[in-house]
Amino acid sequence: MSASVSVLLPPLAAGQVGDSALLERLPLMARDLLTAGLSEPWRWLANSLITIGAVIVIFASLFALLTLVERKVLGRVQNRPGPNRTGWGGILQPLADGIKMLTKEDIVPRSADRLLHFLAPVTLLALSVITFAVIPYGRHLVPVELDAAVLYFFAAGAATELAIFMAGWSSHNKYSLLAAMRALAQLISYELPLLLAFVPVIMLAGSLSTTAIVAAQGGWLWNFIPQWHVLTPPGFAGFVIFMVAALAESNRSPFDLPEAESELIAGHLTEYSGFKYALFFMAEYFGMCALSGMAVTLFLGGWQAPLPVLEFVPSYLWFAAKLLLVLLGFIWIRATFPRLRIDQLTRLAWKFLVPLALINLGTAAFWSLTHDWAGPMQLVRWGGVSLAPSSDVRRPRPGHQRGIAPRTYRYA
Repeated sequence: MSASVSVLLPPLAAGQVGDSALLERLPLMARDLLTAGLSEPWRWLANSLITIGAVIVIFASLFALLTLVERKVLGRVQNRPGPNRTGWGGILQPLADGIKMLTKEDIVPRSADRLLHFLAPVTLLALSVITFAVIPYGRHLVPVELDAAVLYFFAAGAATELAIFMAGWSSHNKYSLLAAMRALAQLISYELPLLLAFVPVIMLAGSLSTTAIVAAQGGWLWNFIPQWHVLTPPGFAGFVIFMVAALAESNRSPFDLPEAESELIAGHLTEYSGFKYALFFMAEYFGMCALSGMAVTLFLGGWQAPLPVLEFVPSYLWFAAKLLLVLLGFIWIRATFPRLRIDQLTRLAWKFLVPLALINLGTAAFWSLTHDWAGPMQLVRWGGVSLAPSSDVRRPRPGHQRGIAPRTYRYA
């Protein structure tokens, strides 16, 4: 049995010995031990099902934890306790919310398209789940290895727009339909800067494979500075653009206009209730986790340790720590920034993020072509790529050139 298990395990990385190597291989060893007695075709199927089940269980648990942590953090920022009644310190609040959603009545409008009304939340959740397949969670923990993994990820994520339109159309409600079109306008507007933001990473790594991108960020400069893409000028600019667009793509504040209760009576979810309503929010959190995981993979070194002396920590724990840090950033932004208007939202995408992302592409090309510059030319290299993005930031807005002042509000 031990021989058959060891055949399936990838080779050790350089410098990995003893307990650290055992911890690194532990998830795969546990999986292979469970399926060691099966024949090869059935073993492959069992291993695949275990991998799928593990990913779903982990992120479903993370979804429940995030709902509690977010409410606790928002309560702390707003000087209130947050959930504290169900369980010790409110720790069972996600379970109570799940039971409430399961037991609530599922109301479907009489004139609605029942099939599409049911398929919309299921499709949205399924498309959100399959984006987890190509994210490398550790040195040996990649559910599906694809040469074009980044393209697969963003293609699957873009397909969620179809499910949102299905929800608005099938409800047979003008509020839902108009809100769905408004949501599509937001998602399409921020799809372009989101895609343009990761192109510099592809140029720096020379691959569309997520594992190759993480491997390209390995090593340290002067034995203590990690060579992550976010620590390069084009990588940092791309990371900022990516995170702003990810906020809008995952429908998070301050870009949560599709479900702004005060304006759109819950938007395209107006005619949804019960567990269907909960599925939409589960898909939203899944999308936020997937985009955070891809941000960690593209810009923050993936599962790479931040210092050489910390390599003894299993790689999947480093990935988890970075993922949680990015997710806490999402929560902090929601607690800090007010919601934008729809005109401000679209203007930010088309007049600022898209030009900045295009400038960053030229910056990344210059950075890649001058990687062999040395001595004083390094100062020219760093100065050029550092000042290039600011050309769009400091450029006067077209509206101000025409003498159009910012909108002001007067109250009685």
